[in-house]
Amino acid sequence: MRSVNQLVHTRTRVGRRHALMPLEGYPPSRLPTWPDAQVKVLASPALGAQFVQYLIDLPTGKRGSFAAEAGLETFFHVLSGSGQFQDGAGKKMAIAPGHFGLTPPDTSTTFIAADALRLLVLRKRYESAPGVALFRGIYGNEADVPKQVWAENPHSLLQTLIPDELTFDMAMNIFTFDPGFGLPVVETHVMEHGLFFLQGKGLYYLEDRWMEVEADDFIWMGPYCPQSFYATGPAPARYLYYKNVNRDVAI
Repeated sequence: MRSVNQLVHTRTRVGRRHALMPLEGYPPSRLPTWPDAQVKVLASPALGAQFVQYLIDLPTGKRGSFAAEAGLETFFHVLSGSGQFQDGAGKKMAIAPGHFGLTPPDTSTTFIAADALRLLVLRKRYESAPGVALFRGIYGNEADVPKQVWAENPHSLLQTLIPDELTFDMAMNIFTFDPGFGLPVVETHVMEHGLFFLQGKGLYYLEDRWMEVEADDFIWMGPYCPQSFYATGPAPARYLYYKNVNRDVAI
């Protein structure tokens, strides 16, 4: 933060189909079922997103939960800290950095912090499809998910946290790029993204310009937002991103 008697500047950009938001510009808030946590609402329908994404800091010894809600599925990824997770279907697990999970709709989720927990949580309305069964909860650690060479470039690696199967209506992936490498095209597609920068820095192309990005930045990309990425800096760049997949377009 700058001194209160100075002009301030920001890398924040909010447009009709995209937003780039460093964490320094987010005032924390609280949620009724997370009374002890600092919560940053990264994306919501008020922004234009068809999902809600939170960054949650839960102090040591405290707990927070999302109640079972009709039609809402919940994804989480542990950024730091440790603790316990359980869902309303009886799943219980110890969690530490890298752990993730996707809980089906109509199922509660609860987190208890042994050490201060920092969580990314994304909630959206599950899109059912004729003849497609509802998924069961999936849980794991990113360290156990293989890194696949992407676009025949060994300097760009992709981890697919949620299986690429029709039962799932979302993807959550981690991209890792060595410095000096990036996406080989400017993509434009119907899917939207919620992207959290985990490590490193780079340049992100959003709609019509390149913008500097770094660890802890959040990006929302709406449908048909032109987009691309190029890694810079001394260390590999890593980001976790959501996209909606495997469903027809409602008309």
